[in-house]
Amino acid sequence: MSDWVGGFHAVRAALDSGRVSEVCLLGERRDARSRELESRCRSMDVAVRRVSKGELEGLDLGVHQGVAARLVAGRDVGDEGSLETLLDDLREPALLLILEGLTDPRNLGACMRSAEAAGAHAVLVPRSRTAPLTPAARKVASGAAERLPLIVVANLARTLRWLEQRGIQRVGLAGQGEAMLWSLDLRQGCALILGAEDTGLRHLTLDHCDAVARLPMSGEAESLNVSVAAGVALFEAVRQRQTTSD
Repeated sequence: MSDWVGGFHAVRAALDSGRVSEVCLLGERRDARSRELESRCRSMDVAVRRVSKGELEGLDLGVHQGVAARLVAGRDVGDEGSLETLLDDLREPALLLILEGLTDPRNLGACMRSAEAAGAHAVLVPRSRTAPLTPAARKVASGAAERLPLIVVANLARTLRWLEQRGIQRVGLAGQGEAMLWSLDLRQGCALILGAEDTGLRHLTLDHCDAVARLPMSGEAESLNVSVAAGVALFEAVRQRQTTSD
């Protein structure tokens, strides 16, 4: 049996969690509040159905305000505590992917797919200004969202300082990077940090990087899609580590 939540506040919170498969809106509700919610669902690739009052009442949600969301089962996201446990349990150099400023859930899903394929141990995102792990993101991730830990941190700068204390190299990717990515040694524990292609990494984040690297761009495009850049960076780390072990 599916789990449902009702009411605008609960539905918005569920959307933030990335666990909504569809939203049902009362057919006759056409006010600004319902239009805003419907628009948000469309932008997140969450299905929206206009339904009758009887159908909503049949869900037995109590006060539903004319809106309900169906929840899907999924791996819960982790936090700073679960990241510490993960690193404590590792018996090999850590490989982390940190994403900042991603607003498209499909980009998040694509990055998680690349990260899992490369054998990364976790993907980290800040709590604010980040796309949620929506059904659309899970679909693009092709199962990676169910297998690879997604860690949501409250303060990215603080987490980066903590990673430094753990001896993990923090490598930012940006067009203004002084070094080519493959000139860096990625064989030891490292965190690859990428921003959205339109905004890049914040100055504060760049200040917390041990190195800022770039990828060569020969064409007219100023940047790669973040999921493509993440894949290139992750598999460069894989290449270096496999070359060392051969």
